[in-house]
Amino acid sequence: MPKELNQPLGGNEMPRFGGPATMMRLPTQEGTEGLDACFVGVPLDIGTSNRPGARLAPRQIRDESRMLRPYNVATRAAPFDSLQVADIGDVAINTFNLLKSMDIIEEAYDEIIAGGCKPLTLGGDHTIVLPILRALKKKYGKIGIVHIDAHADVNDHMFGEKIAHGTPFRRALEEDLIDGDRVVQIGLRGTGYSAEDFDWPRAQGFRVVPAEECWHKSLEPLMAEVREKVAGGPVYISFDIDGIDPAYAPGTGTAEIAGLTVPQALEVVRGCRGLDIVGGDLVEVSPPYDTTGNTALLGANLLYEMLCVLPGVHYRD
Repeated sequence: MPKELNQPLGGNEMPRFGGPATMMRLPTQEGTEGLDACFVGVPLDIGTSNRPGARLAPRQIRDESRMLRPYNVATRAAPFDSLQVADIGDVAINTFNLLKSMDIIEEAYDEIIAGGCKPLTLGGDHTIVLPILRALKKKYGKIGIVHIDAHADVNDHMFGEKIAHGTPFRRALEEDLIDGDRVVQIGLRGTGYSAEDFDWPRAQGFRVVPAEECWHKSLEPLMAEVREKVAGGPVYISFDIDGIDPAYAPGTGTAEIAGLTVPQALEVVRGCRGLDIVGGDLVEVSPPYDTTGNTALLGANLLYEMLCVLPGVHYRD
């Protein structure tokens, strides 16, 4: 007889302020045997260049996820009736050594995805996407990317260092981990070190969507273009919370004004439905700057929305 699918602990079984402090109050397990998807934390922020604190985000996002219920009423997605999902805890990074942590994360994700489990990652700063992509490349080949962020993260170096939270997508392209013709970056904005800061990703084939292109409109038409751009292979969603305007998500390390709205963020993630999503992350939440918990709450909801667009999720009629 098939194993019963895991379900989040319901609010009528245990008060929302009680129960296990896991993502959506899901069961936990060691490893990913039998899982179709998992939530996993990477509590690392030693790649950060401005305000620290993202190491604390996995725990805070889990706490703020306690109000999430199993069914997506808006899209009618029923992920927990479709997939076996659990919270597998955190990757035990080396908090004193960034390069060693890159190796630790890559090895952990080699194991996570070996059996086909799709990881949804609670960051952590954006440095963590590089070792995740290294692991994904070994299983799936070159990856297409839907990247939501205020920053392109394609610096050649930061303070002379090649590995940091502002460099991962340049390294990923150089290492042939991603397909430049299947990369979209949405929400880029802010001041730069030159007027040409966003020209390099365009030259690599990336579709760059500045925040100004998103103002005052629904992003559903954009997402039709995005699906056409990144289709034809595996796709990874990388969502930096600073892609959202700091009016909605102030708890982050490198806040930039005039970003995406929360409804636009939902349109982006929901617009990825139908793509061959092999994983996703939500990074750069910084709880010390999130005095109300709203940023972590938004992060938890966006991770749930990513779960809802994974291949194999059933939608209620």
